[in-house]
Amino acid sequence: MIDVNDPPGRTPTATAPEASRRWRDIALLGGLFVLVLAGLAGLAAATGWEETLAGLSRISLAELGILLALSLVNYLLRAVRWHLFARKLGLPTSFTQDARHFLGGFAMSVTPGRVGELIRMRWLRRETGWSFERTAPLVLVDRASDLAAMGLLLAVALAFSTTGIGGAIPVVLLALGAAFVATRPRLLRLAATLGHRLLGLGARLFARVRRASHALEAFQDPTVMVAAICLGLIGWAAEGYAFWLLLDWMGAETGIAAAMAIFLFATLAGGLTGAPGGVGGAEAAMVALLTLEGVPLEISVPATLIIRVTTLWFAIGIGLAIFPMAERLSQRKKHVLEAG
Repeated sequence: MIDVNDPPGRTPTATAPEASRRWRDIALLGGLFVLVLAGLAGLAAATGWEETLAGLSRISLAELGILLALSLVNYLLRAVRWHLFARKLGLPTSFTQDARHFLGGFAMSVTPGRVGELIRMRWLRRETGWSFERTAPLVLVDRASDLAAMGLLLAVALAFSTTGIGGAIPVVLLALGAAFVATRPRLLRLAATLGHRLLGLGARLFARVRRASHALEAFQDPTVMVAAICLGLIGWAAEGYAFWLLLDWMGAETGIAAAMAIFLFATLAGGLTGAPGGVGGAEAAMVALLTLEGVPLEISVPATLIIRVTTLWFAIGIGLAIFPMAERLSQRKKHVLEAG
């Protein structure tokens, strides 16, 4: 678990518990990657290695670069959205800082429930002195914007596609409903109170959520939320378009609406499983839906592997590259802030 409060006086060197958690997270990351590869390898073996390798060989380095570039569009637009939210909240941070926090947080995407991404809040506390309660709304509206954008895109894709995805409508409604609750202070406070009463634990956490909900008032401006959702729509549409391009290059006759619907549903469904980064659930849903669409396994398996590498694992790679710098700079700014 990330200690977002990062009490003053902590030295820049990691303590034994921190080092242990770091190695645990690395082991989790590696283990998940191996498990996904093992599952896809099993499907590939059942299909025939020759056919699967032939599918992979159809993608050139230039085409792979295009897929990565489209994913990068998504990440950068969402970083701009994070900065927009930070400015609206009143955080005294620059775009460079906000982009570093947002992209560096991707390193923790495969922690259970993605709670590791709360490292962004620890960096903000170090650099600005703002508490968990004051920065928590930033995380809430960011997640809500993603859910809203993906839910809307999935609904549009289903409307223009002949593909029928069982359970898609409930997933759309759940995504939009969660986004609505997360951006409404009164509903969030009610949800926190009911959650505490029903679960009977985590009183401190629920109390923090109730206090943090008051800061959500800053995001009730419809102009800000419309701009945020538009950035999310363009970003996630870029990744959905990348999936359609990939399928087209590999010879699958799948319409763009169907490809986007499959990609978005698999991504949302994977997240609903609670698995870190949706790993396992997203891949299984993607292969199954492509098979129902008539795409043979020798295409669906390598396509799933490639799109997950160029989206989820590419984001994690970016996060791992930025994380050490973000950690070092936050420690430096923390000491400057304390000295001042």
